[in-house]
Parts: sequence; structure tokens; C-alpha cells
Amino acid sequence: MIGRLLLRGMFAGLLAGILAFGVAKIYGEPPLSRSIAVEESAEHAHGDAVPLHVHGAAEPAHVHKKTDSSNEEELVSRRVQSTVGLFTGIAVYSISLGGIFALVFAYSLGRFGRIRPRSLSLLLALAAFVAVILIPALKYPPNPPPAGLLETIGKRTTLFFLMMLVSISAMVISMSAGRKLVVRFGRVAGTVRAAIMYLIIVALAGYLFPSVDEVPESFSVSLLIEFRVASMGIQLVLWASMALIFGWYADRALKSYRW
Repeated sequence: MIGRLLLRGMFAGLLAGILAFGVAKIYGEPPLSRSIAVEESAEHAHGDAVPLHVHGAAEPAHVHKKTDSSNEEELVSRRVQSTVGLFTGIAVYSISLGGIFALVFAYSLGRFGRIRPRSLSLLLALAAFVAVILIPALKYPPNPPPAGLLETIGKRTTLFFLMMLVSISAMVISMSAGRKLVVRFGRVAGTVRAAIMYLIIVALAGYLFPSVDEVPESFSVSLLIEFRVASMGIQLVLWASMALIFGWYADRALKSYRW
């Protein structure tokens, strides 16, 4: 049974990835392309105006030499990155995500009372989306290339994944406690208490974790918002469609399961 659910989860992830690719291509690529164009134009202007660049006391200064961009060969063209590369990346991510989701679903089956597979799929996807995507992104939202700094990207990435780890741990703790709270206080009151527990933990983590303010003042605010909304929309479509497709498959596969 777990093997069947795993295959269905991976297939549901693939279908959801195709939908997410469509959203990424239509809504995500335009702001990303404009951001890259801004970055390239800024680099050309900087290269003409600043011949000398000092990195620090321990590192010698060096002169940037102009290069003819027409003679530079791109390893992967922007066109390939925005089509084949984008689809491949989303497909690998969504298939892997679908497989993990199916395993979590199989573990959770029957542990949250008499709930149908489709409803359980939606519930787990909502909890995972909040814990894995929404909360970490509220603290450390995604930025297009020109809005980030090479000096802070490592720190920012580490903090993002630490925030994700705290959020996932808080979700697991609150859902485990929620099962006992539902028995004691009822479904609605127990669920509300579990949600409050989760929010308190992630709010405390968000307060304690340092902020990383790396967006230049000159960067377009509207372009930054458009990129972040598109990034969140891609994830929302991916998780929602995966939950719906997998829930439908799970309902069919578990018809003989006793509720």
C-alpha cells in the first residue's frame, strides 16, 4: 500500500509541477528577466566608472579590465534557463516533494480520527505549506538577483533553513499536542489551541532570529513585490494542486479502508 501511495504521490507531484511551471513561466519569468536586465546594466555602468576595487586590508587591490561581452560564451543561455532548465528544476523538486508528501500521508493515515483521505491530504498540504513555505518566507522573503548581496547570501540561506527547521518542528509539536487537545476540549477548541501554540513558537523564533536587510534603496519596489508575489504564487499552486490530485488518487486507492 505504501508503495502505491508513493508512486501516486510522485505522479501527483509531477502534474502539480507542470501547473507550477506554467505559473512560473507566465508570472515568475517576467520580473526575474527584468531584474537580471537591471543587474547587467548596473554591472556595465559600474565597470566603466570604477577601475579600481579594494576588497580589504588583507587582499590586494586589483583593476577590473573591460571585456567584450560579445566574446564571452554563456555555459547555459538565458533562453534554456527559462524553459528547459526551469521545467527540469521544478519537475525534480515537485516529484521529490510528492514522494515525501505521500510518505507523510501514509504515516498520518488514521492518526487524526475519522477523516477521509482527500480531507487529510488537504490538511497536511495546508500545514506543510504554512510551515515550510509561508512562515520562513515572511521572515526571509525571496529576492531577485540584483536585490541580494554576495556577502550576505550564505548567512541569509542558513537563517532561512534554520527558520524552516524551527517552523517544521513547531508544526509537528503542535499537531501532536493537538490530538490530545481535541480529545480534551473538542475539535474546534483543541484545534485553535494547537494553532496558537504553533504561532507562539514561530513568532518567538522570528523575533529572536536576526533580520537581513540587503535590498538596495535604488531597487524598484514594485519589481520586488511582483517577484515575491509570483514566487509565493508558484508555491501555492504547486502545493494546492498536489494536495487535490493526490487526495483524489488516495480516495480511489483506499476505497476498502475502514473509517
